[in-house]
Amino acid sequence: MALPGIVAEAMKRLLPNWPSTPGIVAVSGGADSVALLAALNTFRPPGQLVVAHLNHQLRGLESDADERFVRELAEKWQFPCRVLRVDIARAATGENLEAFARDARYRWFGELATDVGAGWIATGHHADDQAETLLHRLIRGTGLQGLRGIAPIRRDGVVPIVRPLLTVTKQQILTYLADVGQPYRTDTSNADPRFTRNRIRHELLPLLQSFNADVVEALSRTALQAEELFAEQQHEGERLLELVELPTVGGQMILDAVQLDTLAEPAVRLLCRSLWARERWPTSAMTFAHWDRLAKIAKNLSRAADFPGGIHVRRTDGRLLIRR
Repeated sequence: MALPGIVAEAMKRLLPNWPSTPGIVAVSGGADSVALLAALNTFRPPGQLVVAHLNHQLRGLESDADERFVRELAEKWQFPCRVLRVDIARAATGENLEAFARDARYRWFGELATDVGAGWIATGHHADDQAETLLHRLIRGTGLQGLRGIAPIRRDGVVPIVRPLLTVTKQQILTYLADVGQPYRTDTSNADPRFTRNRIRHELLPLLQSFNADVVEALSRTALQAEELFAEQQHEGERLLELVELPTVGGQMILDAVQLDTLAEPAVRLLCRSLWARERWPTSAMTFAHWDRLAKIAKNLSRAADFPGGIHVRRTDGRLLIRR
């Protein structure tokens, strides 16, 4: 199937009403986002599409040339174009630059969605991005949640964020653009070996492809299966939490330790994750060792401990007490 058809099927699966709902397409000027916009342009959906471009000003004249390219492309295809210029390097002030830029980008996309009345935001993440993300997380150490990789759709923001190219490889994207004669911009910073993701892209992934030419597709399938399993575990964790949770007293969460004693440690970790997610307590700083210690306190194998985010957990006779 041609790339526009793949995009149309993905959009219909993720957002059944997408053609009649105004949306935002995040366009950096690179091959991925340009291919996504070109594919959507093929269908000319009745709902208005808005092109969004954030100029991070990290590459001087090159960044300005990217902005100019995106503006001209949007004008050529008669799409409204919104651009935000941010000196990310100065604004980051010592924070992780890549993470800060990503957060700034999505925050602005959400604000823009509200401003223009958009019902969704589409980004050009593709199968190679998925494979790189999975490998990156495996290198750092991850559990099932991290193995999900990039989600096809995220609903935790102002509007859903969709990735209709997530099953499409980089090579398919480049072939499509060559076939339709559509130019794109190249970000020279993507070749900088100082960034771990670039080393994964240019060194590790090609090495793995020498063992399995279809490793990108294989890793993408793993992410999809992890996503499905994680969803099942979320439901189970919520069910178990409902089973053991007692009424809160003085702002302190109370779990029935008698019920907890009937559960295996993996099940206890599962329900604790559900509690953390529900209360919006910080989970990114919680390592497996933290979750394991938490389960051991719940099972009365340890008495008390403090956890990231100022969470204190203590086991008493018949109860597990949790407070922030």
